[in-house]
Amino acid sequence: QVQLVQSGGGSVQAGESLRLSCAASGNGFSIYTMGWYRQAPGKQRELVAGFTRGGSANYADSVKSRFTISRDNAKNTVSLQMNSLKPEDTAVYYCKAVVQQRDSRWPTDYWGQGTQVTVSS
Repeated sequence: QVQLVQSGGGSVQAGESLRLSCAASGNGFSIYTMGWYRQAPGKQRELVAGFTRGGSANYADSVKSRFTISRDNAKNTVSLQMNSLKPEDTAVYYCKAVVQQRDSRWPTDYWGQGTQVTVSS
């Protein structure tokens, strides 16, 4: 069993910043990759930021130059620093980890509980 616990989020005004964090815990697993998704009301869940297979950061065009993803491999955590927030960033943000477990041939997707980010103009 692997658990992803998110922290951060909240309500801010446009132009302000927030930082989201996500920690993975459990036994007998390793993290294949981690990233952040978001889902606004009435819209599909979309990738916000993640790491490529080679370990470099990848961002949606809408957040590039404003958001920064980082990872602490030793602690199995991933963070998302969100600067210059806009009303269109309002959504529920989810952490996702692709996890390889010891007794499984295939990696498995795990999701955090989600956290609300609200940006008012």
